[in-house]
Amino acid sequence: MNESIAKFLKEQTCVSICCVDELGKPYCFTCFYAFDKVENLLHFKSSAESYHSVLLSKNPLVAGTVLPDKLNKLIIKGVQLEGVLLNSKHPFTNHASAYYHKKHPMALAMSGEIWTIQINSIKMTDSTLGFGKKILWDRKTEKESDGNQSVLNLNNQYDKN
Repeated sequence: MNESIAKFLKEQTCVSICCVDELGKPYCFTCFYAFDKVENLLHFKSSAESYHSVLLSKNPLVAGTVLPDKLNKLIIKGVQLEGVLLNSKHPFTNHASAYYHKKHPMALAMSGEIWTIQINSIKMTDSTLGFGKKILWDRKTEKESDGNQSVLNLNNQYDKN
């Protein structure tokens, strides 16, 4: 993954995640997360009974956004991502609790389960690198791009999944 994307995800704390219900109606929730740079995973804690957890158990596909913890209205910076919630038996979930609680130790006092999202694609906007600068990453191709693609090509990339 591009180092700028990984550094950004490592430094932030909150992600907004969107899932869908049985009728395809979107539902979004926000939570604290921890980023695993080695496997490109997001770990978060939530109750198994929460509405979003119930939805994710039926359809594990997700999309999400991460904005800087401290917004600067003069600088546009953030990440749009797509991924899939991994089953708790998946090998990538073995160290999820350690990753999450290392970043958020106070969460040890709260009940809930640690969930893992495998990030499959990212589009990062970073205006500190130039106006409208995009950095793309895709797990399937491990291909990085400087974002100089047309809007049509960007849309096609995200419509495929």
